[in-house]
Amino acid sequence: MSSTIASSTAPTAANTVISSTGIGSGLDINSIVTSLTTAAGLAQNTQLADRKSALTAQVSAYGTFSSALATLQATLTTLETPTALAGRTATLGDTTIATASATADAIPSQYSLAVQNLASAASLSSNAFASANLTVGTGTLTIAVGGNSASINIDSSDNTLSGIVAAINGAANNPGVSASILTTSAGARLVLSGTATGAANAITVTQSGGDGGLSALVYDPAHSTTTLTQTQAAQDANFTINGFAATSASNQVTTVINGVTLNLLKATAAGTTTTLTVGTDSAGAQTSIGTFVTALNGLIKSIQGLTSYDPSTQTAGPLIGNATLESFQNQLQHILDQVQSGTAGAATSLASLGITANPQGTFDTNSTTLGNALTGNLSSVTGFFGGTNGIATQLNNLIAGYTQAGGLLDSINQGLQSSLNDVAKQQTALNARLATYSATLTKEYNAMDTAVALLKQTQTYLTAEFNPNAGTSSASSTNSSLSSGTLSTGG
Repeated sequence: MSSTIASSTAPTAANTVISSTGIGSGLDINSIVTSLTTAAGLAQNTQLADRKSALTAQVSAYGTFSSALATLQATLTTLETPTALAGRTATLGDTTIATASATADAIPSQYSLAVQNLASAASLSSNAFASANLTVGTGTLTIAVGGNSASINIDSSDNTLSGIVAAINGAANNPGVSASILTTSAGARLVLSGTATGAANAITVTQSGGDGGLSALVYDPAHSTTTLTQTQAAQDANFTINGFAATSASNQVTTVINGVTLNLLKATAAGTTTTLTVGTDSAGAQTSIGTFVTALNGLIKSIQGLTSYDPSTQTAGPLIGNATLESFQNQLQHILDQVQSGTAGAATSLASLGITANPQGTFDTNSTTLGNALTGNLSSVTGFFGGTNGIATQLNNLIAGYTQAGGLLDSINQGLQSSLNDVAKQQTALNARLATYSATLTKEYNAMDTAVALLKQTQTYLTAEFNPNAGTSSASSTNSSLSSGTLSTGG
């Protein structure tokens, strides 16, 4: 009887061991394996994580440095070109007559300007028609503007006034006219307007073929054929500079005064002039130099932050003691500290322009000193910054060696990225080894757990054989027999 109980319970224990680890031993095998695997890889994982963190911090730090360099470099373009820094202004005494602008090629001076008439584009108008949808005629309209012309075929599909307007405006080789319809109390009129001003851009219109109705839209003064009315002639602008007559096909004049563009707006009253003043744009130069100083201070602060050490927090910048930044700082300081030769009152150093270093290592600007230098001797300021030996040129060459493709920072970044890739490969290899180690531990602990389960099974079997009354099933059976009065007393 007891033997039958033991044999029936053995398969159940074995199945339990196979399906769930730790059943036989009572141990949390998954937690044990995880802890052992973590402990085995702790040192290397920590080392790789620290290495990755340090490399990533350096990549970010060099990115910050590179960005500050680029910001400073962008301000140097104007400074290293004397004609760009020495800008010009152009102002009119009466801005209703004209406006003006000037480039660095303009020579500071004053001029008197009088405008007799503005340049205008030709405009032609037809007689009034009853409506825009009234049939005009068929044939070919040839429109010429200056040296360009276009022959536009008008047939029964577009022989109305509105159809003719659409055909003219839609012509692929339109010579430079815009057609429209002007509707008044008298009726609808075709209006042709030139798109370009100047006497050379007069409009002529001729017709041929068809039913002859297009003869109502002709303007050909050379052959005394004018059914269209010229409402505005194409003419050049006429004006005087310092009393000398000049003309222009456009109201934007660029060829009369070197480096100066005039925008004529209206004619002056007879016998009157307005003053055009071309001067030095010292305000623009001061702004450009101020932008340079701001960017320079930004670069200096960036380097200070990357290479500093805070003893109160015991925190070091990611590039503290870095040879690359130290070398750059030395070269930068050498350029900024230099004093150039020059006559009295000339710009020979940053200090002579009111740009001086402060205790924090950055630069302050005395705007009054800088303004006086720009108005008093602008050419020496542009020479100090620009040209072959100007400090802006020197700074640009220095920065380019670091930031250009294949430059020093490019090489450093490639090296850092290569190191990060190597760390990633080491991490992948370590993870693979730890996974193998974890699998091996799991297998060994599961084997141990199975062995323990089998030992317990054997223990249960032996206990049942040699001490029948110890088992729960035996006790239940005995109680049942006693209650029914059927307990056996012999084999």
